[in-house]
Amino acid sequence: MGALFHVEGVPIGITSVALALIASMGGFIFGYDTGQISDILLMPDFLLRFADCSSGATLTTATDTCSFTNVRSGLIVALLSIGTLAGALMGAPIADFLGRRYAMVVECGVFIIGVIVQITTTQTWQQFAVGRMISGLGVGALSAAVPMYQAETAPAQIRGSLTATYQLFITFGILIAYCISIGTRGYDGPSSWQTVVGIGIAWPVILSVGILLMPESPRWLVFHDKPELALQSLGRVHGMTRDEARGHPLPNKHLAEIQSNVDFERQSIGRSGWLDCFRPQKKVLYRTLLGMSLQSLQQLTGANYFFYYGATVFQSVGISDSFVTQIILGAVNFGCTFGGILIMEKFGRRGPLIIGGIWQSLWLFVFAAAGTAKVPQDNPGIGKLMIVSACLFILGYAMTWAPGIWILIGETFPTRTRAKQASLATASNWIWNFLLAFFTPFIINAIDFRYGFVFASCNLLGAAVVYFFLYESSDLSLEAVDMMYNDPACKPWTSGRWAPAGYSSRKDIEEQGKAAQAHKDFAPGEESRVENIHGNGVSEKTMNNGKIEGVNGAPYSMAPQAE
Repeated sequence: MGALFHVEGVPIGITSVALALIASMGGFIFGYDTGQISDILLMPDFLLRFADCSSGATLTTATDTCSFTNVRSGLIVALLSIGTLAGALMGAPIADFLGRRYAMVVECGVFIIGVIVQITTTQTWQQFAVGRMISGLGVGALSAAVPMYQAETAPAQIRGSLTATYQLFITFGILIAYCISIGTRGYDGPSSWQTVVGIGIAWPVILSVGILLMPESPRWLVFHDKPELALQSLGRVHGMTRDEARGHPLPNKHLAEIQSNVDFERQSIGRSGWLDCFRPQKKVLYRTLLGMSLQSLQQLTGANYFFYYGATVFQSVGISDSFVTQIILGAVNFGCTFGGILIMEKFGRRGPLIIGGIWQSLWLFVFAAAGTAKVPQDNPGIGKLMIVSACLFILGYAMTWAPGIWILIGETFPTRTRAKQASLATASNWIWNFLLAFFTPFIINAIDFRYGFVFASCNLLGAAVVYFFLYESSDLSLEAVDMMYNDPACKPWTSGRWAPAGYSSRKDIEEQGKAAQAHKDFAPGEESRVENIHGNGVSEKTMNNGKIEGVNGAPYSMAPQAE
């Protein structure tokens, strides 16, 4: 098979790249469904069929003579979020029972059913809204499953980048929805919007087929007593065949870490339930609340204010073709997310999120102040300033809070409760998604562009939450992240300097990885350890009661210490 490239001395196989791209189609589905509704609400045929129109309204006059009530537009947009909320909560038991991959296949099927419900109505807006809710069940479950699967399967050295591709594909989906919408808006009849919605069936088909070609999460496999398959999965992401993985120290050590952690959790805690996510021991409650807070604050950055109602907002500031402005905003969002992947990998999680929160707040203050000071329709310069400030806000969001939060959801929680905690965190995202989507028309009518001041304040709150409560998890295995949160000497603001026992720093982990790849740190006696393979592919000496040799033979335990 062979490695595609090396990072910090660790081989990375083509499977690692493939699983990032294929699994991230779940993000593309999310983004496409989010992006399409903003433009569909302004299409003449959609208005004529589902909005309140004055007598004599026609296709050519629908834009001026038809309008949605706040309740109706809010429900059409927001019922997706109700579905995603329920889907996110159902995603955990489905992913734990079926496995991460087969869960995604089922969730794609649910999304397709929702699309079919939407495109088979031409007169009943309630059916269209219910179809969006059904699709939301699939989107919500995928939003919990995909980042978790990517974090559990990807090598630690590129985990941030691979998990961030989920957000990249969300932005790509939004952009493609904008582009297709501007291409179909001139179609006669319902095909103008049915085409946009119907094309959405293609994306879950791609994900369903592709994900079955990828390896299952090794952590899920170990948890279900399938260590041989887990070793094979670990080997594939490093570009190794099954036989190569059995004889190579890298996947064997990773498997030993996972097995040690799972065994400890089983012996000390037992089986997990939803209530276990709220137990204070091992900082599980702390991390549950932290994940829910971060996901809520991601919604409260204000990004979806522009994505859901952007076309309407830009129309209100005097832009003649708001569809084009949406595409510009979507392109900025997509392009800048590439920078976000690099930033999250190079500078960690905490720093970019803190700086991003401050940057986003600054430009939202500018947006709100400009729109409040003068009437944008009567002052073209003000309208342009608002568009520029919106784009600069999206630039910061796409580089920090957009990818960063999804990365953290995949790597913050312990194995035993990860699926459920990820579901709770994602559900909190969708609760705020619904609240913002439904109430935004009412809020805009009441306070207009002063709404931006609310989001600006929330961004500052987000930066403070990150500084005081979030631990730096970059460059650590998921098991080491669990250890860090349980180290009483480690504080969030000092966590960037924390390293596992046996390592002087995280840079030391990188150097040790390079040495391991070059086989410099494996003496002949140590090499023989991986030759004495047991039935699960892990040697007796490698699996030393949960202890894994660190640097210079120092004991290195990935299992949390018993209280």
